Amino acid sequence: MGRLEPITINSYQPLRETVCEVLRDAIRRGVLEPGERLMEVQLAEELGISRTPVREAIRKLEQEGYVIMMPRRGTYVSSMSVHDVKEIFEIRSALESLSTSLAAMRIEPDELDRLRALLGEIEGHIQRRDIDKIVETDIEFHGLLYRVSRNERLVAIIGNLKEQLARFRTLSMSYPGRLQETLQEHRAMVEAIAAGDVDAARDAAERHMEQAEETLLKAMRHHSD
Repeated sequence: MGRLEPITINSYQPLRETVCEVLRDAIRRGVLEPGERLMEVQLAEELGISRTPVREAIRKLEQEGYVIMMPRRGTYVSSMSVHDVKEIFEIRSALESLSTSLAAMRIEPDELDRLRALLGEIEGHIQRRDIDKIVETDIEFHGLLYRVSRNERLVAIIGNLKEQLARFRTLSMSYPGRLQETLQEHRAMVEAIAAGDVDAARDAAERHMEQAEETLLKAMRHHSD
């Protein structure tokens, strides 16, 4: 392998969490590719740590859907099929719609102001074509939207689903025309929430998920050609 940098120990965070973040990021960026076998010994050597936190991190990544542990065959970076994407979006669409409709009922004025501010930040990043910042701010936007629902179980469930698709976010966002579409879809959601219109908020979220799924599937097909 030889593609991972040694870890800098952070005394404020358990080592296994640091390792998990490093490996998760490597999978998202394609440094560790779908179908690639992960060897605990090699990963530990590259990261300059013992095998135990690597093993613990891999177990967590399995729960998040990033890796698959196969008995007697080893651990592999998981691949994502069209069927997988469709299944995840069926669930995620329902949960996104619920969280957005709850937000329309429960959002506070300062939270609405922050959602609008994030839209402005996303627009600025789009103009500068800063895809990393776009993705980062989009994650913050949706994270706030989930918290505004004030349903902790919903936040936890939807967070796990988003993690399973996170590695494809940049691929999807980079698809021609998708950035402006995403911005408009986000605006529609925020406007419905601001109006307290539960039905419109739900519909806007459903449209956003439909477009996101369609774009991701097209991007995956294009990427595999």
